[in-house]
Amino acid sequence: MPAGNILVADDDTAIRTVLNQALSRAGFEVRLTSNAATLWRWVSQGEGDLVITDVVMPDENAFDLLPRIKKIRPNLPIIVMSAQNTFMTAIRASECGAYEYLPKPFDLKELIAIIGRALAEPKQRVANSNTESEFDALPLIGRSAAMQEIYRVLARLMQTDLTVMISGESGTGKELVARALHDYGKRRSGPFVAVNMAAIPRDLIESELFGHERGAFTGANNRASGRFEQAEGGTLFLDEIGDMPMEAQTRLLRVLQQGEYTTVGGRTPIKTDVRIVAASNKDLRILIQQGLFREDLFFRLNVVPLRLPPLRERIEDLPDLIRHFFALAEKDGLPAKKLDTLALEKLKQYRWPGNVRELENLARRLSALYPQDVITGAVIEGELAPPAVVASGSMLQNVENLGGAVEGYLASYFSGFPNGVPPPGLYHRILKEVELPLLTAALAATRGNQIRAADLLGLNRNTLRKKIRDLDIQVYRSGG
Repeated sequence: MPAGNILVADDDTAIRTVLNQALSRAGFEVRLTSNAATLWRWVSQGEGDLVITDVVMPDENAFDLLPRIKKIRPNLPIIVMSAQNTFMTAIRASECGAYEYLPKPFDLKELIAIIGRALAEPKQRVANSNTESEFDALPLIGRSAAMQEIYRVLARLMQTDLTVMISGESGTGKELVARALHDYGKRRSGPFVAVNMAAIPRDLIESELFGHERGAFTGANNRASGRFEQAEGGTLFLDEIGDMPMEAQTRLLRVLQQGEYTTVGGRTPIKTDVRIVAASNKDLRILIQQGLFREDLFFRLNVVPLRLPPLRERIEDLPDLIRHFFALAEKDGLPAKKLDTLALEKLKQYRWPGNVRELENLARRLSALYPQDVITGAVIEGELAPPAVVASGSMLQNVENLGGAVEGYLASYFSGFPNGVPPPGLYHRILKEVELPLLTAALAATRGNQIRAADLLGLNRNTLRKKIRDLDIQVYRSGG
């Protein structure tokens, strides 16, 4: 007894053959066609319990056909498959009411499992009213399996208000994903407000998020709105949530539990309608163990966890990414560039500690600084070579040399005084002499990544940024 009647539409004979064999062995009755017209005739006649269709067919695009199918048979599950494995393909599939989107090549076991779920739990899915809208830009780049999974999850989340927790290393594109959730979701007409917890002094975070009343603290001469008020009806992106102090965490928890907050110095609760998307490059579970993050807040934020892979885990996306960044640079008036084969191979071999952001910075630098149209492997090798760092006469080749260099500098410093004893005020004098080369070396060792340099030095990121400004340190910027 067949488990269900599956209609398959794909103009690739090999795909049809494989699907016919696999689905028949699984107990399904299968009908195959190479065109959209036959599929439409079958569906309009009431045939089929589920549809599997390719996007591009000789006579019609599936995204044009799906709205018509959903109009006459809104409960018919449709699985869309495509070799055009982009973010917008997944979004269009979701917008058109597809039950699931599968990039080619796909796993047959996964497909059969999806069919089983669709037939066992039919879902009420109606095509969205804006299925005909045209998207003029691709917000996310990559055809790797890791990015395909990101696209599929995002497509499911677009028309929801679920709280999303994005994790990933610095430079992987967490804010870009948050913006995509907003720009292509049901809150797209509302504001998108982003706030980085690490960039705000800790004692001002509550006021920044929730606003304050006049006289709430010294310097509060007027009432000020907070980011929640500014994001009303839209999306609030809380980046580096792990840097939020405990007091602000408690206030945020109340918002997530009760949908209301009070301003700093205020007493009247304010209702709020904001979608929260949070992000962190730290492991919040470790912060919970250290007593630095509330476990109950973590569970409220982690409704839908979304991990962004580092570039080294999706290195097959690098050619598409570098072409995209070269194109953006060209739009900004910079010369067009291409890579030769060796240059591309050098990029693939690199570990990319700054991830996609580092690659983007490199592409812009190559476009701006090199006159040749084709970037060679020698150029890339020079760009990716670690810089030599000179500090107090010592060559610091890498981070392991920092301690020895400082120790050597101190020994030299003491030897310049009678009996090796300097005058009073040793701490500030030594700090002034050592701080500049130490910070410069740490920034160079981390290739200009201020987040990693701050972690290396054990400094608060805001403190490091202030010292960079005060000491006028020229930061080496390779990205990230």
